[in-house]
Amino acid sequence: MAVATGRLSLQCEAIAADTTTIRSLDWDRSRFDIEFGLRNGTTYNAFLVRGERTALIDSSHAKFRETWLPLLREQIDPKAIDVLIVSHTEPDHSGLIGDLLDLNPEIEIVASKVAIQFLENQVHRPFRSRAVKSGDSLDLGINPDTGTEHRFEFLSAPNLHWPDTIFSFDHGTGILYTCDAFGLHYCSDELFDVDPGAIAPDFRFYYDCLMGPNARSVLQALKRMDGLPAINTVAVGHGPLLRHHLDHWIEDYREWSGQRSKGETYAAVCYLSQYGFCDRLSQAIARGIGKAEAQVQLVDLRATDAQELSALIGEAQAVVVPTWPAEPDSELQASIGTLLAALHSKQWVGVYDAFGGNDAPIDAVASQLRAQEQKEAFAPLRIRSLPTGQDYQRCEEAGTDLGQLLTRDKTIAAMKSLDGDLDKALGRLSGGLYVVTASQGEGESLRRSAMVASWVSQASFTPPGLTIAVARDRAIEALMQVGDRFVLNVLRESNHQPLLRHFLKRFPPGADRFAGVNVLEGVADGGPVLGDALAYLGCRVEQRMEGPDHWIIYAVVEQGNVADADARTAVHHRKVGNHY
Repeated sequence: MAVATGRLSLQCEAIAADTTTIRSLDWDRSRFDIEFGLRNGTTYNAFLVRGERTALIDSSHAKFRETWLPLLREQIDPKAIDVLIVSHTEPDHSGLIGDLLDLNPEIEIVASKVAIQFLENQVHRPFRSRAVKSGDSLDLGINPDTGTEHRFEFLSAPNLHWPDTIFSFDHGTGILYTCDAFGLHYCSDELFDVDPGAIAPDFRFYYDCLMGPNARSVLQALKRMDGLPAINTVAVGHGPLLRHHLDHWIEDYREWSGQRSKGETYAAVCYLSQYGFCDRLSQAIARGIGKAEAQVQLVDLRATDAQELSALIGEAQAVVVPTWPAEPDSELQASIGTLLAALHSKQWVGVYDAFGGNDAPIDAVASQLRAQEQKEAFAPLRIRSLPTGQDYQRCEEAGTDLGQLLTRDKTIAAMKSLDGDLDKALGRLSGGLYVVTASQGEGESLRRSAMVASWVSQASFTPPGLTIAVARDRAIEALMQVGDRFVLNVLRESNHQPLLRHFLKRFPPGADRFAGVNVLEGVADGGPVLGDALAYLGCRVEQRMEGPDHWIIYAVVEQGNVADADARTAVHHRKVGNHY
């Protein structure tokens, strides 16, 4: 059954005994937070489970208020809902909790202790609640029609991707409700993961953006999941439910998180939950650090207890902190004291504006850090207005620069590790010289970047296609996801040196890579065309293959032109094969 209102629609289907999902389909949403571009929309999934008593798991985004609440009433009288399980309190899942309390003031909200604290600040009214943690349970009793007993077991899953997250496992149906974890931003009428090839790129992109920076927390959650009876379905908060290829998706999380958590060296990126744009900006910084193959741990200064906070900060090789309220409450002030006491002089330290509306000046916070003789990881990241696409890009690039500092010794060792003869032989592979440009959004959401490329090859005739190898830590990589467009600018042999020198230089985070360069805007769909290029090709990313240190991008060529049919492409000849 579906109820449609334009490009917002609802889907209501049974998924197991006494269990129904209400999926809010947001077909045209193109951004999830300004820094997270979507290609296939998204969904917000809620679930209704009827035993002797009835539980609703999560709600929906407030934009669905006019259709979601009437559809819920068709399924059940809201006053008959005994329990609302809140997996976590981000507004896309909790946007209608206030409405539910209006309809049923006696409903009991079951959530983590942190989630209940967050909800108190969101709904601004008293409500019945019960805080739960790993090992706690909720028995809904036996459904009289099916004889199924619905007993829920809870698993704490902090930082996936908010500090308040819990998983809920129904022993009666074998369904694990995970909210954001294992999700993906992918909108379709398919209720389950029937076509893994179609959703795999979005599944990986979602992991890289939201779960990867919390890889250590992912592994802890997976350990807790391993202690459960057989799981037959993971009921996610975004995208299709995972059932037909469940083992594959879980092992992907295990493998990716294991790779990101190798070694003991990591950067601790601190944030203040539900304060300004702190959580989103911290995620952008953490994502950048991870792109450089450095380990990262997000740390909530509000929700982390003093002993754990001291250990996480003291053991980190780098620490990134936000500006905090000018007049922090006593509990937060204690956490700030713990943070400052745990810092030591061998660490890299960076600071960013939280843009919470009442921040302590960033220079004052930076001064406190410098007083303890820490090394500056990057220049203070100042956010002077509501964060834009460029701000998030600047944060991500600052994180990548820090990640490269942390992995510098490992990178140098790898460069020296190849056998001399093999290294020289591999270096004899030559390639053309190109500049890849990409642009997304417009106005305040504009993000664009560029890089020099030489590992480019034609890969297909029909359709015309090519491959490009893109290092994981390239800033432009975030703009070359499946479905994105970019431009391949072919450099000419006779005049490539100025462009090569310009795009090979190290840009500070957020710098305009096209300043001072002759570019032609609007010529190609994917990004700027360089006015001095020999030719350009407008391309659309079709597939991404993951290599050890590069992404192999296969793209279909959609348009192109040549400026000089008699000129030749510049060629790059290397002498070694284990670095550029």
